[in-house]
Amino acid sequence: MVTVHLHQLIFHGFHGLYPGEEKIGNDFEVNLDVEYHVKKDKYDSLKHLVNYEEVYEIVKARMAVPTPLLEEIGDSIIGKIHHRFSNVTRITISIHKLNAPIQRFNGKVGISIDLIFD
Repeated sequence: MVTVHLHQLIFHGFHGLYPGEEKIGNDFEVNLDVEYHVKKDKYDSLKHLVNYEEVYEIVKARMAVPTPLLEEIGDSIIGKIHHRFSNVTRITISIHKLNAPIQRFNGKVGISIDLIFD
């Protein structure tokens, strides 16, 4: 089993339900772990591995699409990664809004999704 980690990815996006979020935007942090089996222990070529650059491009492209709910974004990213890499067995993603529009709130809010594939 191999796990590819992409952590502390920062994107500016226009996600959220609150008025104005679709115009002003916010900064988001994405953390992603992708577990998979390597076919016949072949570590000699990217064609046998989950390429973290391709995973990053999937995340980047999806984070650029304005979406009201973080859960929808996370689920979509998981689906796109699993579609691209069929040997993936588990994906864990967290997405945090770094500047939540909540009065007198200091911190970040977010969601996590952990999906295991058979």
